[in-house]
Amino acid sequence: MFVDKVKIYVKAGDGGNGMVAFRREKYVPDGGPAGGDGGKGANVIFEVDEGLRTLMDFRYQKHFKAKGGEHGKPKNQHGKNEEDLIVRVPPGTLVTDDDTGDVISDLTTHGERAVIAKGGRGGRGNTRFATPANPAPELSEKGEPGEEKNIRLELKLLADAGLVGFPSVGKSTLLSVVSAARPKIADYHFTTLSPNLGVVAVEDGRSFVMADLPGLIEGAHEGIGLGHQFLRHIERTRVIIHVIDMSGLEGRDPFDDYEKINEELRQYNLRLLERPQVIVANKMDMPGSDERLREFKKSIPEGVKVFPISALTKRGLDDMLRAVADLVETTPEFPLYDEEEKEKRVVYRYEEKEKPFTLSRDDDGAFVISGKEIEKLFKMTDFSRDESVRRFSRKMRHMGIDEALRKKGAVDGDTVRLLDFEFEFIE
Repeated sequence: MFVDKVKIYVKAGDGGNGMVAFRREKYVPDGGPAGGDGGKGANVIFEVDEGLRTLMDFRYQKHFKAKGGEHGKPKNQHGKNEEDLIVRVPPGTLVTDDDTGDVISDLTTHGERAVIAKGGRGGRGNTRFATPANPAPELSEKGEPGEEKNIRLELKLLADAGLVGFPSVGKSTLLSVVSAARPKIADYHFTTLSPNLGVVAVEDGRSFVMADLPGLIEGAHEGIGLGHQFLRHIERTRVIIHVIDMSGLEGRDPFDDYEKINEELRQYNLRLLERPQVIVANKMDMPGSDERLREFKKSIPEGVKVFPISALTKRGLDDMLRAVADLVETTPEFPLYDEEEKEKRVVYRYEEKEKPFTLSRDDDGAFVISGKEIEKLFKMTDFSRDESVRRFSRKMRHMGIDEALRKKGAVDGDTVRLLDFEFEFIE
């Protein structure tokens, strides 16, 4: 089974907690703070492995959680940073944030890496909080939470040449004849439900990767039939091999088929028509094919070369394969996005700064504080120590939460809720 689209969950490692400790050596009078910082949590990194061809492994493991950093230690010892979690993906994997729809990375070449979720930094030990006014603080931070994301992985085949055409024109038969691939072949539409890859060896020693892609029908750009499942994979192919049935057994007009397929490619993505196209007239062993080929050549633009072949009898295959190999050698790879567009999207996109907190009211009358910044501060606070609680209160006041609560009508004794924590508002 070929799996080309999956959703997974990734969670980077949390930072290690900072420590509260003091020097206790016998000959060190008035020993000061000596609590070490926590170590950094592991990142979740995707790495391209050219040995993988599908996303099948992600059907069985959909959650990836990296390890957290080591906690700080006495004597100012820093906690160990955790090693990154490496997740291997096949070349041609597009990584998208499923919640926002933003493209995180487009992984194409062997060994290419991308940080998908960043690990949290380690919390600071009490040594970091020592000041002349407070030389022996009993205060430390917990580790920063690691990023967590819902990720969508989409595989777009990295084939040099892609076979396109209506169902049952002979694409699978052609691939099975020119390579060692063994796709399912039958005389009904949509025999091929998933792409098949094969390495084609040309007689002069050259080789290239050919993909037999699921059959197109009219309206595929709108998702009809196999629709986008098919068109997604042709985006990366350098050369399009357009296979046309010249036998007339299906009762279709070859030129009409030719125009409809090109229209579907154009409607899906205009850039697909920039790729060089080789027209292959298949099933030339059938009666009446020569006559239909002559009519077809009269209709297509002048100068467009057509290769008459019979995948069944192997007639005309050598010339066609040499022509495809020539085009593969001279045609550069086509990026999915223009570099200018990609740069513009990343650098110049305006994003309003997220508010540090928002206030709302629960059904029971409690005031609810939420927001990325305040929740992060809450998670990094050690509430078992009075000094840490006082620091958290000062931070809330500095953010303007106290004033915002008063404006919302909070009075002495009202319940305020932050995540799973509840406290009373005190004037």
